[in-house]
Amino acid sequence: MLQAVLWDNDGLLVDSEALFFELTRQIFAEAGFQLDRVYWGTEYLGNAKHSFQIALELGMPRELARKVVGRRNEAFMTSLERPIPLLPDVRRTIEALAGHVRLALVTGSPLEKLERMHGENGLLDHFEVIVTEDDISHPKPHAEPYLKALEQLRVDAGDCLAVEDSLRGFASAHAAGISCIVVPNTLTRIQRFDQAFAVEERASGVLKHVEARLGVTLNAEKPASSERVKFNR
Repeated sequence: MLQAVLWDNDGLLVDSEALFFELTRQIFAEAGFQLDRVYWGTEYLGNAKHSFQIALELGMPRELARKVVGRRNEAFMTSLERPIPLLPDVRRTIEALAGHVRLALVTGSPLEKLERMHGENGLLDHFEVIVTEDDISHPKPHAEPYLKALEQLRVDAGDCLAVEDSLRGFASAHAAGISCIVVPNTLTRIQRFDQAFAVEERASGVLKHVEARLGVTLNAEKPASSERVKFNR
């Protein structure tokens, strides 16, 4: 029986992947190197290459690459002084699932970035378990992030669903033995997810799969109130 749904964060709950790409593209361009959206979606988000490696592949000298990636990292942290918007349907989907299944968040971002991204939107309060970069030695596409979440939840992989937006994240969940629903974003739609449990256009597409597994109907009405819950994690 389905017990838990494990969610990625960047590019799935919040629109951080687009922001990160645009900052990277802009700063690479200032250094005289053009970064293509398709190349980034394939190599960074699909094949899990680091920004530094991509810079070198574009022909950037090693020392310049270090400086450029450092500038991009500083710019991204500055951008997180304002919370990043949630992607469509995310809040009502998470709120509809809460109380019916256990929720975990499995992200490649460190906790500091995660908290900045969500600010005071209250969404993280719905997650019983949060696994970040700080908690693991091997990032996605390695299975460790999801195995760590399963360990903390004390559930079997077969009793869970994962939700990801990229091939890198899908590979991590798949390696951990968890069926994965993919909700591609504008950068990852070029990727192929032939082994995915399902591919959905929006986060709310997850609900019908949970309903089928639980045999219940989930209330996913848009909340009448826009009141935010204070985030105090």
